[in-house]
Amino acid sequence: MAVKKLNGTIIVTYRCNARCTMCNRYKCPSKPDEELTIETIKKLPKMYFTNITGGEPFIREDLADIVRELYKKSDRIVISTNGFFTERIIKLCEEFPKVGIRISIEGLEKTNNKIRGLEDGFNKGYNTLKKLVEMNHPDVGFGMTVQDANAKDLVSLYKLSNELNMEFATASLHNSFYFVESKNIIHDRPMVAKEFENLINELLNSNSPKKWFRAYFNHGLINYIYGQKRLLPCDMAFDTFFIDPYGDVMPCNGTKDKLVMGNLNKQSWDELWNSTQADKVRNCVRNCDRNCWMIGSVSPAMHKYIWIPAWWVIKHKFLRFFKKQKYSMYENKIVRDYRDKKVSKEELDSCSTCDMNCKAKNGLSKESEAELKKNLRKNKK
Repeated sequence: MAVKKLNGTIIVTYRCNARCTMCNRYKCPSKPDEELTIETIKKLPKMYFTNITGGEPFIREDLADIVRELYKKSDRIVISTNGFFTERIIKLCEEFPKVGIRISIEGLEKTNNKIRGLEDGFNKGYNTLKKLVEMNHPDVGFGMTVQDANAKDLVSLYKLSNELNMEFATASLHNSFYFVESKNIIHDRPMVAKEFENLINELLNSNSPKKWFRAYFNHGLINYIYGQKRLLPCDMAFDTFFIDPYGDVMPCNGTKDKLVMGNLNKQSWDELWNSTQADKVRNCVRNCDRNCWMIGSVSPAMHKYIWIPAWWVIKHKFLRFFKKQKYSMYENKIVRDYRDKKVSKEELDSCSTCDMNCKAKNGLSKESEAELKKNLRKNKK
């Protein structure tokens, strides 16, 4: 009997050289000597898709060794990076010409550098992208976390991706242990939603079926920033998993506290995946009310429940064939209700995961936590 392949995200490090305004992970790094080893990577299951992320994964100088091992068990690999370590990225892509690269760019130059806190970060990332295009790397793109500060750059960045013939991914603000953040929130929802609406219509007016389905994903982001229930069921921990730098296997990176199914450093995959603890976590997933809408959890759901986004695409792409404006954000009842003052900003804010009074958990091991406190005491002296 064929083994069922999973969708996996490998967080190879919590160390990061960026200082993003919406993510405090850089303040809570993992200790290098605790991070995932090749021996633990070897214990991972067969996967149809693997995302390598961080922190900043290219901080790890042995990343090529990790990719080499993952290629033995994964059909497709994509690495998420800030693009700062250009030489390392190019060298890895020369050895692994099929590995996907997604560089985070948060807006045009001034906006990006302000949000990501990297000096000359935009030019670094953009030049890395251009070099990958020049070497005809087949799977290149960039992603953007849309928020009040950069929403106006959204369509401009999409058009830039088109000019370079690249993939373009979007996300919005989330709060979780992974981001070490609880205070992220969209303040001007109608403005941000309008920019998403503009992008959705650009995507629907393209000739690419892949972009039509991305339009649906962005429609879901409008629904998400208005604090509404997910458009698709969440099946994290059933056919999708995350593993952190300490070997802890989790359903996702969107929970308030880290939910651990087991530890791959200490267990075999089958023992971990089929454990009572894993089933407890799956029950938590079934009762989760966070309604997050991130590519890591939504992409597998879109494939599994394909008829839902497919009908949306048919409705907007073909039933409105003669309309240039194929989509309006006001198709969402909640957007109309907010416009018509049937619901207040305070009510929508209460639907979000933002908690100004919450101290964000960081998911560190005891050893990394101790090292962090030790460094903080040093810096105070």
